[in-house]
Amino acid sequence: MAILELVPESNPVLRTPTTPVTDFGPAFQKIVDDMFETMYAVNGAGLAATQVGLGIRVAVIDVTSDQSQALVIVNPEIIETSGEQKMDMGCLSLPGCWASVKRAGWVKVRAQDRHGEVFEIEGEGVLSEAFQHEIDHLNGILFIDKLSVLKQKMVRQRARKVLKRHERGQK
Repeated sequence: MAILELVPESNPVLRTPTTPVTDFGPAFQKIVDDMFETMYAVNGAGLAATQVGLGIRVAVIDVTSDQSQALVIVNPEIIETSGEQKMDMGCLSLPGCWASVKRAGWVKVRAQDRHGEVFEIEGEGVLSEAFQHEIDHLNGILFIDKLSVLKQKMVRQRARKVLKRHERGQK
């Protein structure tokens, strides 16, 4: 397995809707494994393929603190929602940045697993937010798109500062 390079918010792949996965062979399985390794290495709760520069419709999610509920959603779609919640969220493509975003409190998702089998799964709270966040990524949408223009500017400025410090080897 390998840790993949995360792409910054300025990379156009993050704004491009993804292509459905049709080949679930060994190359795809390696991508999924590498995405999990990458997500866990950076302490993320989810990672969409676009965040590592891949234009395919797959995301990995694990909202547990002990890495015990690894989920793979391939070609996912939200088929039902209810309620509303407002949660602080961040994004691996905007390091060090958090903002409060309104989302559905409960979602039902239809997807394929890493081997192509179709399934449905429901999520509420943090899991609901993770599904919505990662599926947005696969549709070319970032969480900052749901913020006011002023808040978007503030988040982008903060992300640039964090990236510059990281490039200089600082925390």
